[in-house]
Amino acid sequence: MKILIVEDEQALAQDMMQYLAHEQYLCEWAPDYRTALEKIHGYEYDCILLDLMLPGGDGLSLLQELKDLNKQDGVIIISAKNAIEDKVQGLRLGADDYLSKPFHHAELAARIESLIRRKQFDSSNVVVQNELSIDIHAKTVMVNNVLVNLTKKEYELLLFFLGNKNRVLSKGALAEHLSGDFADMFDNHDFVYAHVKNLKRKLKESGYSDYIKTIYGTGYKWET
Repeated sequence: MKILIVEDEQALAQDMMQYLAHEQYLCEWAPDYRTALEKIHGYEYDCILLDLMLPGGDGLSLLQELKDLNKQDGVIIISAKNAIEDKVQGLRLGADDYLSKPFHHAELAARIESLIRRKQFDSSNVVVQNELSIDIHAKTVMVNNVLVNLTKKEYELLLFFLGNKNRVLSKGALAEHLSGDFADMFDNHDFVYAHVKNLKRKLKESGYSDYIKTIYGTGYKWET
């Protein structure tokens, strides 16, 4: 899962990135309004952690931009400002949750996990499709009640496919989801093919149906 942290306090941003990376999230950082604006125009995120007070602009303007772009990225406002009007305005502009500073790491992780479950998997902790079962909280995958050992990248791919069932996902979109901004640095997306191939092999060996379809010249689709 890919997270964008929009926060001008470098120490706090790095602290969140370190903790969330340990929780298996891919994190990117925008220290100011301009950088955040470039990122939301260029990339998709499972969750955006958004401070309201930023150099060069404010978080509410970024929320309005997300709304104007019809983006579906989840947004949690993180701010020291406790005024009820800021919270209400942020929620009306499309934010999904609000967390006041200071906060505990565990609460932050729980809010992110809850948001992703709510937006992608109808608030369920366990995603089930026929013989396949994924426990999002435990980060485990079962096929026919047998544990499947996936790498972090393979697990992220599987969740991304399930969160976008019956949608064609380009290799570029998959590369961005797995590598964030670094995807732009690769000459090709052969690494995506390798991860998809390994994911399909492991699931097939465990007895799952072949839901991942190759759309030649475009990418892949999880077909139900």
